[in-house]
Amino acid sequence: MYSKEEIVKSVPQTGFVGQPKGLFTLFFTEFWERFSYYGMRAILIFYMYYALKDGGLGLDRTQANIIMSIYGSLIYMSGIIGGWISDRITGTRKAVFYGGILIMVGHILLALPLGVSALYASMFFIIIGTGLLKPNVSSVVGDLYAESDPRRDSGFSIFYMGINMGSFIAPLLVGLFQKNWGFHAGFSVAAVGMFLGLLVFWKSQKNLGLAGSVPTNPMNAVEKKKAVRNFTVGGLIVVILGVIAYMTGNANVENFSLLITALGILIPTVFIAFMYRSPKTNADEKSRLLAYIPLFICAVMFWAIAEQSSTILATFIDTRTNLTLGSFDIPAAWFQSFNPLFIIAMAPLFAVLWTKLGDRGPSTPKKFAMALFFSGISFIIMIAAIVLTPEDTLVNPLWVVFSIFLVVVGELLLSPVGLSATTKLAPAAFAGQTMALWFLASAAAQAINAQLVRVYEHVSETMYFGVLGGFSIVLGVIILLISPIISKAMRGIK
Repeated sequence: MYSKEEIVKSVPQTGFVGQPKGLFTLFFTEFWERFSYYGMRAILIFYMYYALKDGGLGLDRTQANIIMSIYGSLIYMSGIIGGWISDRITGTRKAVFYGGILIMVGHILLALPLGVSALYASMFFIIIGTGLLKPNVSSVVGDLYAESDPRRDSGFSIFYMGINMGSFIAPLLVGLFQKNWGFHAGFSVAAVGMFLGLLVFWKSQKNLGLAGSVPTNPMNAVEKKKAVRNFTVGGLIVVILGVIAYMTGNANVENFSLLITALGILIPTVFIAFMYRSPKTNADEKSRLLAYIPLFICAVMFWAIAEQSSTILATFIDTRTNLTLGSFDIPAAWFQSFNPLFIIAMAPLFAVLWTKLGDRGPSTPKKFAMALFFSGISFIIMIAAIVLTPEDTLVNPLWVVFSIFLVVVGELLLSPVGLSATTKLAPAAFAGQTMALWFLASAAAQAINAQLVRVYEHVSETMYFGVLGGFSIVLGVIILLISPIISKAMRGIK
């Protein structure tokens, strides 16, 4: 294991827009990984429920939405395992590369006309691959800089710009290929994107020096034996339960979604309870952890609405929105590009705003409450779109764009401060696991969505959007009212 000083010295400190040369490697690796993921995500829901004659799998629309929600939840849950593997076994660099290979295999499976079996196999590879790559590539970025390096924040800003650029371009290109040459052509573009990311990483990894080259907390011989035993036993239990479910006729998407929903709620609950009860957690940290609970619930509520952009909102865009512009039919997948576009446009404005406001700016709890207002209003806007559109007439797409815009405003209020708040409020003894805790909010949200999307087909659209949007606004009001209590419990943390 190398010291922080040795790692930083091994990294070429110039060569990419005034940043360490390794940032070039990680910028384009993550650009292409996000390109592949968001390109695939933009058309996957349509691929599942489109009829066979239209190139899809012909699944029930509700079932497709459930699968999509389960998929999203498991991707965020897998980050916990990926972080552990890199920390104890592979090191972050190998985890990123192996994860990229698995993701590419998943996209290749989707690019081939192999049916539902290939869909589930591809999801397995992409879930595991993303769990290995996503949390670890950000960790390597941090390794490039000394703790006192003033370029660190700007380096992360450049890195996150790459994420949003890939997320913006992918739906446009993949959606165009899907529209003109079919779903498998679109998935092929995603596969090529991940291949390019791997190629960049492999060819330029020398720019990373020693960063991420070894595990930070490697296992000794006894721990390795214990890990092998635990994974073997755990794997056998999963297989046995799967066989029992199959033999009893309970192996279906609906029942699996119930399991994922239960895990999505149970895992963060146990995680927070474990930290609170730990003897390593002092009185101030326990108070901060209690303050974090309502913020975590806020995050779950926000992401439950935001993540429906790839399920319910995508379905609405495809089936209820006017996508004809003159003689051109707009691919439904293109709407997935608005989120990263708005983030790219508005993130600098929010950064300037918070800097100018300084201590006069809203507290963290108030920012979370405001985020819930915007996410709730985004769904109320969908009600307005439906009510103000004549019956048997397709909805003007600008309504949907405005709804997405409001969600992004909420995201910029909640997401940047969310990880920061998690880092500051989590007990010091668990500092290395704060990223996992924040990801669990998204995992829980999409696990809950796996049940919410089942309701969509059985109630009116206005009721669905109204209840969820209203609940978000009411929760925001509650958080706003108790924000002084939360701030006090944070014990000096802003």
